[in-house]
Amino acid sequence: MIHALKNVMMVVVESLINKLEEDRMHDKDLASKAKKERQSGYYTDNCSDSDSSFNQSYAFMSQEELQLLAEKLDPSQPKEVRQEALQTLCLAPASDILSSESWPSLREHLTISLADPDATFSEKILRFYAKTFSSSPFNMTREVYTSLARHLELYFLSGEYSLHISAGLDVSNTDVNRLLKKVRLLNEYQKEAPSSWIRHPEKYMEEVVESTLSLLSLKHKPNHPASPDFLSPMHFLALLDIKAMWFKKWTHAYYSRRVVFRLLENKYKSLINAAVQQCLDYFEFCKAAVNKNSKVVDFAQQHCSDIQNFSYTGPELQYIYFVHSLCLLGRLLIYKEGQKIFPVQLKNKKDTVSITDVLVLFVQLIYYSPSYPKTALAAHTENYSPESLVMEILQVFCDQTGCAAECLYKDRVIDALLHPVQSLLNGTEVYINCLETTLLDVADILARIAASEDGLSLLLYVKNEKNAKDGPTAAHVLVQFTKKLLRDDISLLSGSEFMPVVKGAFVFVCRQMYKTCEGLEMLIPYGLHESIAEAWKKTSLLSERVPTPVTDADSSSSVSQESKSSLLWEETLLDALLNFSTTPKGLFLLHSTDAINDCVNFMFNSLSKKIQTNEYEDFGNRIIVTQMATTPMAAVALQNSGFIKALVTELWALLECGKDDLRITQPKSTPVDPIDQSCQKSFLFLVNLLTYPAVFELLSKRDIPNKPMYSFREVPTDIIDIIDRLIILNSEAKIHSLFNYEQSHIFGLRLLNVLCCELNTLLLLETQYKVSQVLLTAQEENVTETSEGPGVFIIDGLSVERNHVLVRINLIGGPKERILPLRELDKGSGLYPWPMFSSFPVPKCYLAEIPRKAEFRQDKDLNKLLKLLKGPEKPTEWAEICRKQFRKVMKARPDSISGPILAELIEKFVSYLSECRTDCYFSMESYKAMDGDVKKENLSSVQQLGVEMTVRYGKYLNLLKEDAENGLCFVLVNCEEFLKQQQRTVVSSLCCLQEHYAGYDWFASSIFLIMSGDRERTLTFLQQFSCLLVSAFLWLPRLHLSMHLPVTTVEYGIHPVYFCSAHYVEMLLKAELPLVCSAFHMSGFTPSQICLQWITQCFWNYMDWSEICHYIAICIFLGPDYQIYICISLFRHLQQDILKHTEARDLQVFLKEEALHGFRVSDYLDYMESLQDIYRPMLMKDMRTIKAQNT
Repeated sequence: MIHALKNVMMVVVESLINKLEEDRMHDKDLASKAKKERQSGYYTDNCSDSDSSFNQSYAFMSQEELQLLAEKLDPSQPKEVRQEALQTLCLAPASDILSSESWPSLREHLTISLADPDATFSEKILRFYAKTFSSSPFNMTREVYTSLARHLELYFLSGEYSLHISAGLDVSNTDVNRLLKKVRLLNEYQKEAPSSWIRHPEKYMEEVVESTLSLLSLKHKPNHPASPDFLSPMHFLALLDIKAMWFKKWTHAYYSRRVVFRLLENKYKSLINAAVQQCLDYFEFCKAAVNKNSKVVDFAQQHCSDIQNFSYTGPELQYIYFVHSLCLLGRLLIYKEGQKIFPVQLKNKKDTVSITDVLVLFVQLIYYSPSYPKTALAAHTENYSPESLVMEILQVFCDQTGCAAECLYKDRVIDALLHPVQSLLNGTEVYINCLETTLLDVADILARIAASEDGLSLLLYVKNEKNAKDGPTAAHVLVQFTKKLLRDDISLLSGSEFMPVVKGAFVFVCRQMYKTCEGLEMLIPYGLHESIAEAWKKTSLLSERVPTPVTDADSSSSVSQESKSSLLWEETLLDALLNFSTTPKGLFLLHSTDAINDCVNFMFNSLSKKIQTNEYEDFGNRIIVTQMATTPMAAVALQNSGFIKALVTELWALLECGKDDLRITQPKSTPVDPIDQSCQKSFLFLVNLLTYPAVFELLSKRDIPNKPMYSFREVPTDIIDIIDRLIILNSEAKIHSLFNYEQSHIFGLRLLNVLCCELNTLLLLETQYKVSQVLLTAQEENVTETSEGPGVFIIDGLSVERNHVLVRINLIGGPKERILPLRELDKGSGLYPWPMFSSFPVPKCYLAEIPRKAEFRQDKDLNKLLKLLKGPEKPTEWAEICRKQFRKVMKARPDSISGPILAELIEKFVSYLSECRTDCYFSMESYKAMDGDVKKENLSSVQQLGVEMTVRYGKYLNLLKEDAENGLCFVLVNCEEFLKQQQRTVVSSLCCLQEHYAGYDWFASSIFLIMSGDRERTLTFLQQFSCLLVSAFLWLPRLHLSMHLPVTTVEYGIHPVYFCSAHYVEMLLKAELPLVCSAFHMSGFTPSQICLQWITQCFWNYMDWSEICHYIAICIFLGPDYQIYICISLFRHLQQDILKHTEARDLQVFLKEEALHGFRVSDYLDYMESLQDIYRPMLMKDMRTIKAQNT
C-alpha cells in the first residue's frame, strides 16, 4: 500500500516540475515580446492595483534566486540586467519576496531605482508596489509604503526637483505625471491601510504614520531662495485628495488617532502650523478683496465645466492646498487629542493662534469668501467653496457635544457669527460677498447651537466680553433682528427673492429658544409672538388675494409659484406660532394671537400628511397636544380640527375594526396584556388628552347616546362615543356590537381608572353618567347561578378591573389611608383575596386604620411660635420671625403641626397678614354671610357629590361630626356668593366660563376639615385669606372670572397656576433634575399637566391628610413660590420611579394613578430653602404680575 502511494506521488511531483519548466519558458517568450512592444510603442499607465492575480503567471523562487535578483537590481548593474531582474521580480509572488532574507537589500535598490530616468523602469516598480499593496498583508506592505514615501522625500529634497507654486503645474508634463502617479499610489494606500492595521502591532502602524508625516512636513530650508514658493508634497497630495479623506480615515479610530496626534504634537507640529497659515493667508486675501469692493476669484467654480483641464495656476494650487488644510483642521479639532495641539505659534505672528482663533477664522470665511445663493450651488454635486466646506465643519462640531463645548461655545465665536446680524441691525456698512447665503448659514449654525443645553445657555446669558456690563446677549440681538426682518426693515434685503427664506431661518433660531421655558422668559419682553402673528395675518390676507390663474402659461406658472411661496411662508409662520405651545406660558401667549385654531388645524394637517414621522418629532407633537389639552380653548380647537376624531377612529381600528373591509393576510395575535401593545400609543394619547379642562369642554351636559342598536361597522368619532361603547356597557346591544368585548371593555375600564384619578373628572362622570351604578350592576350580574342563596362573584379580567375602579372612585385617601385592590390574580392559594361587592358601602378592608395620635408633649419651639402668634405686640419683622420659628418646628417636630394647632397657626397668621397693607395683594370686599342653614339642594350635583365625598373622608379622619354636610354646604355657597362680588361678566362659548366654577372647591373643603367642621371659622378664614397673593395659587376658584385678572386672561380660561406655577415647575425641573425633565420629554408628557392636577385637588388622593396640611401651611407661611418647590421636591423623590416607568412607557399612567408613597413635605424643607435662595426673586416677581400679564 505504502509502496503504491509512493509511486503515485513521484509521478505527480515529476509532472509539477515539468509544468514549472514549461511556464518558465513561456514567461521568457512573453518578456522578450513585451520588450519589443515597449521599444515600438508608448507604455500605458498600469500602475494601479487593479490587475488580478488570475491573469498573472507566478514563478516560485528559492532564497538563492531572490538573492541573485537583489544583486542584479543593484543600481550599479547594467540597465538590461536590471530590467530583466525586475521583470522576473514582477512574476514572483509578492509574499515570497517580502518575507525573504534578501528583501531589505531589494527594498533599498527599488527605492533608489524609483528615481531612474527611464520612465518605463520606474513605472514597472510602481506596478510591483501596487500589486504588493493589493495582495499582501499590512505587516509586509508597510515596508513597501515606507520605501515609496522615503523615495518621494529624497526626490523633493534633491536638486532635480525644481517646481514652484508661482509657475503653476502642467499635469500633462511627463515628469509631473510620473510624480503624481507615485503620490496617487501613496494616497490610495493611505486610505486602505486603516481597515487592516488594527490587526497588527502598533509599531507597524506608527512606521507608516511617521513616514507619511515626515514626507508631508517637508520644506526647503528657510534660507533657501525658493522656500516660500516651494511646491511641497502637501500640494500634490491635496491635488489628489482635496478633502483630506486620508486624514479622516486615520483619525476615525482611537487606535490610530492617538498615534497620529501624538506625532503631530511632538514632532510634526509644523504640518498644523502650515495648515493654519494657509487658512489665514486665504482669509486675508478674501478680506482685502471684499474691502476693496473687487470681485474675489472663485476657484471652486472654475473647473465645473466638462472641458478637461491639464494645468493649474499658482493661485489655484494655493486654493487646493487651502481646501485640504481647511478639511484637515476641521477633522483635527473634533477630537480632544487634536485640540491639545493648540495653541500654535506661526512665524509671522507674535501671538499664538488658539482654537477659538481658528473657529473665528472659519466663521469669517463664511462671509468673506466667495459664495452663491443656495439654488446656484445645488447644480454641483461636489462643491469646494469655502463657505460650504466651513458649514460642513461647523455642522459636525454642533453635532459633537464635547467638541462644541470646547470649540464652538465661546463668546468670540458667537460674536463672529453675529457680526453680519449686528451690522445690519445697527445699519452699519456690511462687507459681505453674498448676504443672503451668509445669513442663512449663520442662522443654521445658531439654530444648531440653540438646540443644545450648553449652547442655549450661551446665547441666553453670556454677554460679549467687550460690553460685559451693559451689552446685550446673543438672544437679545437675534430677537431684535428677527423682529426687524419680519417688519421688512432691512434695506439691503428688500426685494430679495430669498427674503422669506432668511426670515424663516431666523424665526427658527428664535423658536429653538422660545420653545424652552428659560428662552421664553428671555424673549417675552420683545413680544415676538405678536410680530409673528402680525406677519402671519398679513400673509394669509395676501394669499387670499392671489388671482385665479388664466390661460396664459407664463402668467399661470408665475402666479402658481407666487401662491406656493406665499403658502410656504404662511405655514412657516404657523409652525413658529404652534411651537410656542411647548411651554405653559408660551401656550398662554399663543392664545393672545387669536391664531390658536389655525395652529391646531395646521398641526393636524401636517400630521395627516406625514405617513411616518421620526421619533423626535413624534415626542414634540405629543408634548404640544398634552399642553393644549390642559387649556379649554385649545382642547376645543383640537376637537374642531378633527384631531380627536382621527385619534378615536385610529383607536377603534386597532381595538375592533376599521371603516372598510380590509383583506386579512395574517390573523391578529391574541392579546396577552390588558392593553395590547398595538393600542398602547393610542391609550397614552387619550390619557394625555383627557385632562379635566378638556373633559369638561367635550362632555359637559352631553348625554350618552345609549342607542337601541349598534351596527358592527359603526365607528366612534368622539370621546362621548368612547365612553358609550367602551366604558358604560349597560345594554346587550353595546356588548354584542363589539368583536373583542373583553379586550375592548378592559381598555375602557383602564381609561376610566386613569380619568377618575382627577377628582373633578370623577365628579363630572359620576353625576352625568352614574358610572358607579353601572359598574355595580355589572358586578351584580357577574355571579354564579345557584338554587341555594346568593351566587358567588365570578372572578375574571373584567370583574377584577371593575372592583379596582369601584374602590378607587368611592374612597378618598392617601397612600397610607386607603388600600386599592390589585388588578392581578395571586399565584398563591388565594386566587383573588380582595372582596368584591355589588352595593355600597365599600368593604371596610379597603380603608386603613387611622393610627392613634401620640400624646401631645409640650414643645419649646412650638410654644414659642404660638406665643408669637397670640401676642398682642407685633414688631416690624414679626412675620419673618414667625416664618423662621415655623421652619424650626417643621424640621424638628412636623407631626405637632396638625389638628387644632395647625388651624390656630394659619388662622392667626392669615389674620395678621390680611390687616397689613403691604401683604394684601387683592382688595378685601366686605361680605355678610347668609343667615340660616344651607341645604345640599342649593348646590349643583357636582358640588353635592363633592360634599358627600369630603364629609365621608372627614369622618374617616375623625375630623367631622354627623351634621357636617350642612356646614360645608354653608361654606361653599357663601364662598361662591362672596367671590361673585369680584367677578366680571364674560361672553364666551367655553363651558368653563359660565357663571359657576367648573369643578369642586377642594381647597375650601380642606380648610373646612382643618377647622374641624367649624363653618363660621372656615368662612372667616377664607375671606381674610382671599386678599393674599397666595390665595391665587392655592385656592383656584378664587380667580374664576375674577376682575383682578386682565379680561383677556379670563377669556382664555387659563388659570395662573398653569401659566405661572406649572410653567416654572418645568423651568426649574430642567435645571435641577435634567434626567426627570428628559424622561418627561421622551414620554410625550408634561410636568405641568400632572402638577396642575395635583394642585387643583389640593393633593387629595396623592398625599396623606397630614402631608396635605403641611403643604397648605408651608405655602401660607413661607410664600406661594413654595408650591413650586414642593412640586420639584416631589419629582426629586420620584426620580427613580419616573425613569423606570419612562422605560416601561407608562409614565403618565403611573403619575396619575399612583399615590406619593414615602413622601414627607418636612423631609425636603432644606432642599426647598436652597431652591428659594436661587429662584425666589424671579418667581415672586412673576407671581406678582398676574394682575397684568404681558401678552
